Amino acid sequence: MTRKPTHPGSVFLEDVMKPLNITVTDAAGMLGVSRKALSEFVNEKVSLSPEMALRISMATNTSVESWMNMQQKLTLWYARRHEPQNVIPFPINAAKEG
Repeated sequence: MTRKPTHPGSVFLEDVMKPLNITVTDAAGMLGVSRKALSEFVNEKVSLSPEMALRISMATNTSVESWMNMQQKLTLWYARRHEPQNVIPFPINAAKEG
């Protein structure tokens, strides 16, 4: 995977808030979170938390897993860009033979 996955905050902003013409302030109130928390999320400053994913899924009648999967793909994309170089594989084949 070479293309950076889309941040779930961007998806929420572009696919939910903008089509419904809902402001950050209004959406935050509807989700029961602070305006700052939602603003940081939709502006890709913070990752999606399980709690925020649950709130969004309840408000949009979508699955919490779909939102968390978006975040997981993005998190793994970042992790793969900084793979550790000092990992030594376990001798799994030797353990099976013994």
